[in-house]
Amino acid sequence: MTDVAPAARVPSRPALGTRAFDALDIAATALFGLEGAAAAAHAGFDLLGVVVVGLIVALAGGVLRDVLLGDLPPAALRTPSRIIAGLAAALVAFVFLEVVDAFPVLPLQVLDAIGLALFAVTGAQKAWASGANLWVVTILGTLAATGGGVIRDVLLARTPYVLSESIYGTAAAAGAVVTGILLAVTGRPRLSLGVGFVVALALRLGAVIWGWSLPRIA
Repeated sequence: MTDVAPAARVPSRPALGTRAFDALDIAATALFGLEGAAAAAHAGFDLLGVVVVGLIVALAGGVLRDVLLGDLPPAALRTPSRIIAGLAAALVAFVFLEVVDAFPVLPLQVLDAIGLALFAVTGAQKAWASGANLWVVTILGTLAATGGGVIRDVLLARTPYVLSESIYGTAAAAGAVVTGILLAVTGRPRLSLGVGFVVALALRLGAVIWGWSLPRIA
């Protein structure tokens, strides 16, 4: 009888409380669902199309994060809360599109920036808690924040926003890397997520308000 090697142990790292993580993740899911559904409605999609795009934008980033981390089934499919949040946000966008459109552009951009920052830091924290190194933490945090938007833009046949708005993916990556560094240095999840969130949000809002951008080739 041959000996079976023990499974590799995942390093013990600080993790945000389950309830706090879920609350942040669901809030980001709803914000992205609202934004994705509104974009689909403006593109002329019918109710089904609006709901499908809204759900994809809401869930895709978190699902990709969990699949790459081997956390299966993904959190979005283990409980109905994220699906309900995304679905509700999509329906609100469809039924009350005129109300959503009546809002000034800046508040909607602020909401999108909040969703981006939330997904970036929660994605980074989950990757760190699973034992990933800083490179992977940064990549998965960025992917969690931007993956749904990339799929949305492909479905809407337009250039992915993350590739045309330079301080978008960059803001997500900055928030993720700051979160990862602070987790390594302080071991305090709430502080790390808070600072990372502020960094990502500030960079994105700076780009929105003052037109910050990375260098381009004319």
